[in-house]
Amino acid sequence: MSILVRPATGADIPGIAAIYADVVETGTATFETVAPTPDEMGRRFAALTGGGFPYRVAERDGAVVGYAYAGPYKERAAYRSTVEDSIYVARDARGGGIGRALLAALIADCERIDCRLMVAVIADSGSPASVALHARHGFVPVGTLAGVGHKHGRWLDTVLMQRPLGAGRDAPPTRV
Repeated sequence: MSILVRPATGADIPGIAAIYADVVETGTATFETVAPTPDEMGRRFAALTGGGFPYRVAERDGAVVGYAYAGPYKERAAYRSTVEDSIYVARDARGGGIGRALLAALIADCERIDCRLMVAVIADSGSPASVALHARHGFVPVGTLAGVGHKHGRWLDTVLMQRPLGAGRDAPPTRV
């Protein structure tokens, strides 16, 4: 069962929405508390890809088993070369290298569009798998925001990690 990582298309939205709904409803990898509809997920996809940001899916046997995207870290112009990554893997596909493959592709995509820094905002500091995944790809921890979210009856932290991309801070940005 090989995994294909490829650019996402509109046809992938139902699979993406199903993965995210499970994470929203049962997990703490996002602080969203109500699962967005597939239509809303389609709007989010269109906004990111329409803005030139990468959006990838991992496919196994024709089914979407994970997805990842990068989007603006913040909307202000000075942040234009900094992106934030998001990675979600279907519950029954975790631990098989899908997150690793998605993140590697996303980093390469962001370097191609001349982004200079990728930020990971990892929900629930009790989630060592995401921290380890990012560390394996060169991210370093830069802080923890303690108890900033409340979900499923408990207070949750976020771990902040970052990784330089391409030329990093050694040259001015070229993104407009």
